[in-house]
Amino acid sequence: METLSSSFLQKHSLTSPPLLYLQSKTPTVRINLNSQPKISSSIGTTVHTTKAPKITGKKRHSILTNFFKSIDDFVCKFIDPPLRPAIDPKYVLAGNFAPVDELPPTACEVEEGALPPCLDGAYIRNGPNPQFTPRGPHHLFDGDGMLHAIKISNGKAIFCSRFVKTYKYTVEREIGFPVVINYFSAFTSLPATMARYTAAIGRVFFGEYDVRRGTGNANTSVSHFGGKLFAHSESDLPYTIKLGSDGDIITLRRHEEYGEPLEQMTAHPKVDRETGEAFAYRHNIQRPYLTYFRINSDGIKQPEVKIFSKKQASLVHDFAITKNYAIFPDSQIVIKPAEIIKGNQPALVDPKKVPKLGIIPRYAEDEKEMWWVEVPGYNCMHTVNAWEEDGGDTIVMVATNLLSVEHFMDHQELVHSSMERLEINVKAKTVARRPISTRCLDFGVINPAYLGKKTRYMYAAILTDEPKFSGVVKLDLSLPTAESGDCTVASRFYGPGCYGGEPCFVPKEPDNPMAEEDDGYIVNYVFNENTQESNFIVMDAKSPNLEIVAIVKLPQRVPYGFHGMFVRECDLQKL
Repeated sequence: METLSSSFLQKHSLTSPPLLYLQSKTPTVRINLNSQPKISSSIGTTVHTTKAPKITGKKRHSILTNFFKSIDDFVCKFIDPPLRPAIDPKYVLAGNFAPVDELPPTACEVEEGALPPCLDGAYIRNGPNPQFTPRGPHHLFDGDGMLHAIKISNGKAIFCSRFVKTYKYTVEREIGFPVVINYFSAFTSLPATMARYTAAIGRVFFGEYDVRRGTGNANTSVSHFGGKLFAHSESDLPYTIKLGSDGDIITLRRHEEYGEPLEQMTAHPKVDRETGEAFAYRHNIQRPYLTYFRINSDGIKQPEVKIFSKKQASLVHDFAITKNYAIFPDSQIVIKPAEIIKGNQPALVDPKKVPKLGIIPRYAEDEKEMWWVEVPGYNCMHTVNAWEEDGGDTIVMVATNLLSVEHFMDHQELVHSSMERLEINVKAKTVARRPISTRCLDFGVINPAYLGKKTRYMYAAILTDEPKFSGVVKLDLSLPTAESGDCTVASRFYGPGCYGGEPCFVPKEPDNPMAEEDDGYIVNYVFNENTQESNFIVMDAKSPNLEIVAIVKLPQRVPYGFHGMFVRECDLQKL
């Protein structure tokens, strides 16, 4: 899952020291706090101990620094109520959710099979990995971003894990403890919230932390467009990264060309491989609640389209594009900053709200042609793809629908993620939808060359022990589902005690326009809870059982994470 970003920060004076303004009568700090020297976590009968990170250089300690830290400590020890399991680090960071140290480039052993030539390049996966052991409440989405990359060349592999060196990460590492509030878990009660905000505002006022330089943790996804590679979270602007020739992961900078200092950008930009363009947006807690924009093939952001017809702040975590349209979901997960002053989370489910889809021309210059259609009971988290049929009169979108969405934040094990096919009638402005699988599925992917085009095949992770994925399925979207309710044509379970993440499709012949859509491989990181080891596995996407063709033993376990992608060697060399 990804970091919710509700634009908790308002633009403020650029004088020194920086002043933090208030928004909607609520302190507007969007902060992410992780705590002290690293964590020890029990996995079954095995205990993993992660060493405290080594701090290079002199720590920035002052009387004020220690004073604000003492406020944090006091809140965690004496003001916070008993922590719910969803924000109790003893549960949240147990097992393979526990963080790991950075690992420099390390050679790997191919244990089974051989790595196909088309995998020359790098598979990079992002996920939350708290830099410090939390002193108090901590949600899974709050961790610092860590990239896990396996670089492959001529059948040999090198693995590396590195933190994304965000401004937040760098300042906290230099100081030696967290200074940024956890957006997902900090609001445990009114007294605790007020005390945490007092410390946060003080840190900003006295110049200990400059919110204009970002508060996000870049822990959600990876994208490649405009000749650059990015690490994303939707609470901040993206960070540019690169892979060295030795496989090391290098953070270059916060990419401020895509927004103002206190703005953010979606963690799910859509990249049209045919045109080289990327499409993105940001959502906010004040009007306009949604802003859409395009980035041309040279990586240059084009003028924004502000969406004033969206009536309420809500979680817009993902969207879809077709040849002529962009489609935005407006779910029942709303964002109400006023809840903070009640000691509640600002993100909550409004059962009275009717979800909608917003459709706007892909190259719109303003929102005049945007329209909204109600879709009762539809709460989209991740889209898979969208395209047009019937000469453009029908938009088809494949995406998830969260059933029992009221449990989204606190009891994810009670949420069923249904994969659905939606057909939007552009003329009548109506929506028909149906499930395409009976399983609980998420993290659906396609051959990336087919983004925005009619797609036959997709692949998705199977959710069994929430939020862990026990396998992967292949769906044939051309099959009817009226009788079976399922268009699954292949599946692969990883085995007892083995769990993976989002699958990633790598085409066998990426430069061959005549290649079949499913001619390629599915790659993934899989953790074996019985042996406490992680592997990189390669599956044949065309085979009837997604046959495993190669297994690489990794030198360090990979915690369960979020989204990733494969980048070809020819593209890595251009970064």
